[in-house]
Amino acid sequence: MSIRSLAGSLLLAATLGLVACGEATDVTTTEPTASEDTETAAETAELTPVKFTLSWLFQGVDAPLAIALENGYFAEEGLDVTFERGFGSADSITKVAAGQYDIGEGDMYSMIEFNEQNPDEQLVAVAIKFNRSPFTIVTKAESGIDTPADLEGANLAAPAGDGPRRLWPVLAQEVGADPDSVEWTNVEPQLRESLLAQGNADGISCFSISCLPVLHQKLGLPPEDLNVFYYNDYGLDLYGNALIVRKDFLEENLEVVQGFVAAYLRGLKVALEDPDAALAVVTELADDELFDVAIESERMSIAMDRLYLGPEVDSLGIGGVDPDRLSVTIAQVVEGFGLTTTPDASDVFDDSALPPQEERML
Repeated sequence: MSIRSLAGSLLLAATLGLVACGEATDVTTTEPTASEDTETAAETAELTPVKFTLSWLFQGVDAPLAIALENGYFAEEGLDVTFERGFGSADSITKVAAGQYDIGEGDMYSMIEFNEQNPDEQLVAVAIKFNRSPFTIVTKAESGIDTPADLEGANLAAPAGDGPRRLWPVLAQEVGADPDSVEWTNVEPQLRESLLAQGNADGISCFSISCLPVLHQKLGLPPEDLNVFYYNDYGLDLYGNALIVRKDFLEENLEVVQGFVAAYLRGLKVALEDPDAALAVVTELADDELFDVAIESERMSIAMDRLYLGPEVDSLGIGGVDPDRLSVTIAQVVEGFGLTTTPDASDVFDDSALPPQEERML
């Protein structure tokens, strides 16, 4: 799905105002004059085009991007941003490296693996979207598996390349469980939650914002019927998705990346201040009959409670990293993914595109 940049759209702003008020008021629009058309075209021509890829479908948690578009933040930075849906972090990372997109969203730790396998196409993260990771293992409350240590001997289901699954041995080490005692069932991503709901697996590894809304709303398992073990709570204090660019693109287009990051983080701050209004912006921009507002509302709520913010945000602000924390998690991922080298935190995250810290404080 490709969606045009909406920066500077007065009609959308008016429509959003009506949605917020909940009134069905007629909207009168005026066709622009020839001079206005010429002026708008000239303004657009002066903007630098930037192609951005999401890591997955356009969802409620993409509110920072949607708000930056709708409020004209990218245009204020001199950018004409367009974006497309993604097909998973590995795919978005590969496409950014290939130059199909200038900037992309993806898992910073998958990026580390890509960099080791592709030394001539180095990528780097320039801003953090989720301060905490959505990596989880979910079991039914009735299973008697009340902690990750209780997973010994369990049957868990996940796709073979699932990130949380690949890091299970590291999590097991942290909680004192035998990683080899777990039997893994390979499953297609869309069938994972059903296996748990039907009792055909003791648990699943997943991204919380993906699996929990489905389990709660589609499969009839309310929160009280589930145990959710976030990796961040059990010794793997991972960061979540980040904004990722090619290192050579960053070096050659630093001001462009700085402008994108500044606008994106402005959108994030607005989203954090009013999640309901933020979701309304995403819903309007999606303009898709398959966009499930109830599912996206829960997804947004999970992100607000568990992902966007962490304790360090109070002192560091949004978008950045704690180098010590990042270094620890890099070493854990290197072990879990079976990589041969451990990169320095500065090779994984470059803070040169971040706005000043005082602008990133909440």
